[in-house]
Amino acid sequence: MRKAYPLISLILLCFSCPAFAQRPLLNMPDHDDKPYFFGISFGLNTSVYQIQYTNSFATTDTFKRIQPHYQPGFCLGLIGTLKLNRFIDLRFVPTLEFSEKSLVYEYGYPVDSTVSQNAIESIYMHLPLQLKFKSDRIKNFRFYGLLGGMFDYDLAANARSHNPTEFLKVSPVDYGYEIGVGFEFYYPNFIFSPELKMVEGLDNQLYPDHSIQLTNAISTLHNRMFVFSIHLEG
Repeated sequence: MRKAYPLISLILLCFSCPAFAQRPLLNMPDHDDKPYFFGISFGLNTSVYQIQYTNSFATTDTFKRIQPHYQPGFCLGLIGTLKLNRFIDLRFVPTLEFSEKSLVYEYGYPVDSTVSQNAIESIYMHLPLQLKFKSDRIKNFRFYGLLGGMFDYDLAANARSHNPTEFLKVSPVDYGYEIGVGFEFYYPNFIFSPELKMVEGLDNQLYPDHSIQLTNAISTLHNRMFVFSIHLEG
């Protein structure tokens, strides 16, 4: 029997090794105990103006059509997260957003009208405050939803411009809300989080300058943006 002990021990070790190998390693096990933590964010965005037309647009022949189009951009930001409880975090994500929105418009008169496409470039200082609703952690994975309010200031707004070639003027200040979903993947030293959100502006961005023909055809401009971000947090 004494001679069999080493053989029995070896057999038990062989059976136990696969069991231990199949058990996943829990990365950053103490992370949920942190009261706050920080990170960085990189993202791509696409944005458009939501337009409402004036009555004169339908009753006059100045413009045949005015059509907004999505245009791409990118974002860079910082993340500060405060843990409220097991399932809810308060998150502040100051971000610099570079975006562009395009308007395609066609004059209705004269008959040989031309189609013009002009882009409005924006550099937003985007300041959102979000509530992050988290699921239970499933080993090294978790998903979440978010809801928040935001304040934007457009550093490139042309509302006070005196350039006679401006085809449209927009105001620099906007506010609104954002909703989104994301996933967290825990690695040994950081959390990798892809996220998709929609940002909806509530303030009218149209600056009233009636010397510009487009201003007389449009009553309101509202921002809408979709953002895909990658967050790296620790």
